[in-house]
Formats: sequence, structure tokens, C-alpha cells
Amino acid sequence: MHETITAPRQQSAPGFMTCLGWVAVLGCVVFAVSILIADFVVPDHDWIADTISDLGAGRYESIVDIGIYAFSAALVACALLCAHVHLGGARWSAGTIGLAALALIVFLVGARNEYGDNDSDGVVIHIYLVYALGLLMLLIPWLLSHGLEETAPGQGKALRVISLLWLISAPPFFFLPTGIDGLYERYLGLIAMAMVVLLGRLFIRRGRALREEFG
Repeated sequence: MHETITAPRQQSAPGFMTCLGWVAVLGCVVFAVSILIADFVVPDHDWIADTISDLGAGRYESIVDIGIYAFSAALVACALLCAHVHLGGARWSAGTIGLAALALIVFLVGARNEYGDNDSDGVVIHIYLVYALGLLMLLIPWLLSHGLEETAPGQGKALRVISLLWLISAPPFFFLPTGIDGLYERYLGLIAMAMVVLLGRLFIRRGRALREEFG
């Protein structure tokens, strides 16, 4: 005899979406605030010349680490949201997995405390994490944009713009003079946060719409 398996009822949870959407948005806010605080607290720091990584090393590293972990949590929230509201297709699935992988990479950047500063404790993987982060930030918004073509075409277009902007902006970072690479890295950070905030706000609005529709 073959046992009949009944598929579980599928439904979207508006409260779940709204909560995680705010986690994504607030995670970016905490990240930005932590960098601003560190810019003022860390002595002899030049926010134009010195990178965020420079803030994450040394006596005051915990300030930036909190922001890095908050941004990692924001990416986890986005991955959960995209898995919860799967808009179909292999590209959406790949983008969702990419968000989870990106969250892990960001977490490792904070946890390893390497930052390429002549660290000799084991294998230094910071530069490889940076390369992986750069590639994922190019692919994720492009992959997710296709799932939004019908339900949220404006946001889908915005994600494609983010992907294109990253493609144009990220490679020059490795060739910039050290006198301005700190400022440029902050610009790249704004692009990454724009993607997360866009996704967070998208699902906050979706959660609110569902709540109003079904009460």
C-alpha cells in the first residue's frame, strides 16, 4: 500500500514579513551608525583615506564589529524573506542562496578580524572573502530582479540598476590610491545597503498589504 501524502497548506505570514523587513532595514542603520561613531572615536583616523577595515582592527574594533554583525543579520533576514515569499524560478532560488552566502561572508569578515593587516595567525582569507563578496553583490540583485518583473516592476528595475552600478563601481576600488580608497569603500557600502533596504521595504509593504487584505 502507498501512503497518501497531503501537501501542507501554503500561506504567507504578514507579521513575519514585516518583522524581518524591519530587521533588514534596521541592520543597515546600525551598520551605518557604527561606522560614523568609529570615525569619530578612533584616534588619528582619516575617513577619506582609511577604509572600514582599518576601523575594524585595533582597540576599538568592537564598534565596527557590531555594525558588521548587524548587516549580516540584515542579509539573513532578506534571505529568509525571499525563501518565505518565493517568486518562482531558478534565478530567485539562486539569489536567495546568494543572500545567505553573503550573510556568512560578512559575518566571517567581522569574526576573523584579519583585514589584510599582516595577520599571521593561520591562513589569511580576508582578500578571498572580499572577492566573493564582490561577485555576490553583482549577481544577487540581478538574479532577484527577474522575480519582481510582474509583482513589483519598479523594484525589479531598481535591483538591476544596483547590479549595473556595482559592476561599474566595484572593480576600480582595487586600483585606487590609498588616499581616497576609504571614501570610495563607503560609497560601495551604500550600494550594498541600498539593495538590502530595498528588499526590506518591499516585504514590509507586502506584509502590510496582506494584513489589510485579510485582516
